[in-house]
Amino acid sequence: MEVFNTPSKIIITCNRKLSPYLQAEVRELGFDVKRCFATGVELAATLNDCIRLNLNLHCASQVLYSLAAFPARNPHELYEALSAIAWEELIAFDGYVSVTSNVNNPTITTPLFANLKVKDAIADRIKAKKGLRPDSGPDQHKTVVHLYWQDNEAEIYLDTSGETLAKHGYRKHPGKAPMLEALAAGVVYATAWDGQSPFVNPMCGSGTLAIEAALIATNRKPGLFRMNYAFMHILGYDEQVFFAERRRLKEQVNKKPTATIVASDLSREAVEIARANAKTAGVDQLIDFHVCDFADTPLPDGSGVVVFNPEYGERMGTHTKLEATYSRIGDFLKQRCHGKRGYVFTGNPDLAKKIGLHTSRRVEFYNGKLDCRLLEYEIYAGSRRPRNENAN
Repeated sequence: MEVFNTPSKIIITCNRKLSPYLQAEVRELGFDVKRCFATGVELAATLNDCIRLNLNLHCASQVLYSLAAFPARNPHELYEALSAIAWEELIAFDGYVSVTSNVNNPTITTPLFANLKVKDAIADRIKAKKGLRPDSGPDQHKTVVHLYWQDNEAEIYLDTSGETLAKHGYRKHPGKAPMLEALAAGVVYATAWDGQSPFVNPMCGSGTLAIEAALIATNRKPGLFRMNYAFMHILGYDEQVFFAERRRLKEQVNKKPTATIVASDLSREAVEIARANAKTAGVDQLIDFHVCDFADTPLPDGSGVVVFNPEYGERMGTHTKLEATYSRIGDFLKQRCHGKRGYVFTGNPDLAKKIGLHTSRRVEFYNGKLDCRLLEYEIYAGSRRPRNENAN
């Protein structure tokens, strides 16, 4: 099976509601997106193209290459269809394979059983052809196969990513309640920040938003921080394709960005963690870190964006304290951020009302399973509403 140079259906998955930003990234790479849905995009490409996609995308989770689609009413039919695929041409007999799945079939009570049938079909086929069966297990550090099985229709994919792309590899110290890197990138994209004007991130925590902004401003791609992907463990892989793409990523880095990026936090420990993460990402010299109350965050003159990701009561903090914090955020935006666009990312609409400003836009995101909003405020003098009114 010559999959590296054969076009097939590609599904690129992402966090729910990140797909508009993922679609823009994919199109910027020159690919035609056939379909965009809540948790991903669909296109047609080769497995070599998947190498480029894996290295370049900020908002993606997995890049899946379709091998075959077929009817399957039960585990026996699934096994028979999978046994017809030439797995010995894709996976080494002394290799390692793991299986993931998305299954909704009335004959399956647990996805683990479906995964086992996939593993059995692959191993039995390879043993019949090569005399030995590959090892298998839950680790996704080598070959990964993904089963999508809904009702009586199944599709089998090579997961070319393996470990999720949503973690970009620079965050060695996560800090408390960190925002996933792919989500942070989506938030930066959603602000429509130009990459040149100031980007200010008070209450920065482990620094993910500020770091993602710096990566975007300097055109640094996540592939610069990772050296192992599942596509490397598929037979026929040409490492020169990977190294050529990685060289291209290094060459396209903007080494002289003009943007001023400011990140602050009241916790000295949080700022130290953020600075360490930024250093791993190669952008520590591009971010001005400050240990201070968010209200004392230094603000560059002129336009730009100010992005808050405060606690919202799901895992940390108490509501009474957070109500006062959100009210102070509103005061800070109103009093100090004239001419800028302010943003607050929150999963608590009741707390958001305490900000007391008119929203000009509300962008839906999900943080894990929690429905969240990125609230946009265009800051003008006199835009503060009376305390007893609710924000839009």
